[in-house]
Amino acid sequence: MSLDRLENLDRLGAAYQPYVLSLFRFITGLLLFQYGIAKIFKFPVVPSFANVPPLIMTAGGLELVMGGLLMIGLFTRIAAFILSGEMAFAYFLGHMFKSGQPVFLPLINGGTAAILFCFACLYLSTAGGGLWSVDAAIDKPSRFRDDRQGRFSRAAE
Repeated sequence: MSLDRLENLDRLGAAYQPYVLSLFRFITGLLLFQYGIAKIFKFPVVPSFANVPPLIMTAGGLELVMGGLLMIGLFTRIAAFILSGEMAFAYFLGHMFKSGQPVFLPLINGGTAAILFCFACLYLSTAGGGLWSVDAAIDKPSRFRDDRQGRFSRAAE
């Protein structure tokens, strides 16, 4: 492959980055939202969430609310930062000491998803929600302006 083709591929990838960021935010929020539903509403039935302690119920509430905010892209940076911290706690409190002894390897202690969610949310807390988010819609200036005669015309972009 020539260097020119690689540069074109890089430009193509960069052009789609804002859209893929929005998709990444939505899917991350959806996955966390499903954990919240399973912990709080017991749907779908997951044996490990049958009788959860209050700390896990609190985590489920955070996943439900903040995951929902991530899905629509509202308060993305704050919600993602909170979820990143929650996932770090989930790894250190729920996975690392699962066997009574500290086991740092996520492959052994079952904490792979917690670590991935932690760093995915940490990335979203810095990158924002992308173009397809409520945050972007709120920040975007109006596409139409009043021309003082009661009509609306396209604003210069």
